[in-house]
Amino acid sequence: MSQLGTATRPLRVAIVGSGPSGFYAAEALFKSKQQVKVDMFDRLPTPYGLVRGGVAPDHQKIKNVIRVYEKIAKSEHFAFWGNVNIGRDITVDELKQHYDAILFTCGAETDRRLDVPGEDLPGSYTATEFVGWYNGHPDYRDRNFDLSGKVAVIIGQGNVAMDVSRILAKTRKELEDTDIADYALDALARSNIEKIYVIGRRGPVQTKFTPPEIKEIGELEDCDPVVRPEDLALNDASRVELDAPESNHERKNFEIMREFSTRPAPTKRKRYYLEFLLSPVELRGDGHLQQVVFVKNRLAGEPFNQWAEATEEKITLDCDIFFRSVGYRGISIPGVPFDQRKGIFPNREGRIIDGDSPVPGMYAAGWIKRGPSGIIGTNKPDSQATVEVILSDIETLTPCAVPDSDPLRQLLRERKVRVVTFADWQRIDAAEVERGKSKGKPREKFAFVEEMLALLD
Repeated sequence: MSQLGTATRPLRVAIVGSGPSGFYAAEALFKSKQQVKVDMFDRLPTPYGLVRGGVAPDHQKIKNVIRVYEKIAKSEHFAFWGNVNIGRDITVDELKQHYDAILFTCGAETDRRLDVPGEDLPGSYTATEFVGWYNGHPDYRDRNFDLSGKVAVIIGQGNVAMDVSRILAKTRKELEDTDIADYALDALARSNIEKIYVIGRRGPVQTKFTPPEIKEIGELEDCDPVVRPEDLALNDASRVELDAPESNHERKNFEIMREFSTRPAPTKRKRYYLEFLLSPVELRGDGHLQQVVFVKNRLAGEPFNQWAEATEEKITLDCDIFFRSVGYRGISIPGVPFDQRKGIFPNREGRIIDGDSPVPGMYAAGWIKRGPSGIIGTNKPDSQATVEVILSDIETLTPCAVPDSDPLRQLLRERKVRVVTFADWQRIDAAEVERGKSKGKPREKFAFVEEMLALLD
């Protein structure tokens, strides 16, 4: 009988990824009846994943969830291992030597492609790199976005598309008291963008943003929302969807868009256009993006299962900068099975599988488990569900060969990897907050890993 989870032999769990899913999983483990030791790994020196690097800078209240994660990190049974890239600095097999279970909560770090001609023209970007750039993410600090043109097009109508478009639409005054990176604030203040198109392949009832996100667009200082009344005409299936009891968000969204459609003619410098039933089929330009060609769609299928069906009609829109925000994919890690089509670690109920067989001691939670869906809070029950599976497997888990973290720390030292502890992170955090004070900002982030490590050492 396994002794894992006892005072004499705590269950040792490595969590790979320090975003919401990782912290909610750690919390669930600590609240269980088992004795557990959690080491949480992240390739960056900073924890919190998308809460730090993905949540829009003008949505500071959402970041308050960090206080919950800080409490979890205070547990004597928790350790943060920042600046450690699993699969590069330490292999998965080496990790298995020191942990009874490995839980991957590493999210979906890259964008899905449109796979249309011209997608890689200069001037065409992903939402992820733009969001990372204005949030001071080290992966995207060196990106340059040409904002000298007048027309921006964003493909996708989820909350990330709304963040990208809203940041483009705001004035310097609306952003300067946020934690947006200073270099991004300066670039956006010089922006010549006047027209912002947010385009979806389906109709106004099938948009994926939430009501607060669309409501904000009607409250911008120098940008008017534009929705044509005729674009809100619905087919029968969409009416059924809108009238369904469970469609509360959809009704709120539709009411806000309908109110936009009744507003007087725009008078502000910028215009924000919501467009529907359009799919990009080609990006054109001579050395730089100049136009986007769309096919017009119609909806087909039953209520709640409608898809966009292309017609023969096409339209062309002038465009100076283009962002795609059409979903995200996980990134493979050597030693872990990967589903190339879905962009996730293949799993059943959180148990990672290879073919049809579970891989002993390996689990997944969050976006790398289920794909990119839901909001931050959605990850809590998802992580709890995977933790329940881990605990149900505790009798069959093979105890690791070396139930000690110190040899792993020594191995990383030998490989010249500077492990960042949670106490180290708190020093970085305090320095960022101090840097922001003189500018009236919550913080001014360090955008280079080297800067963070130099501060510590």
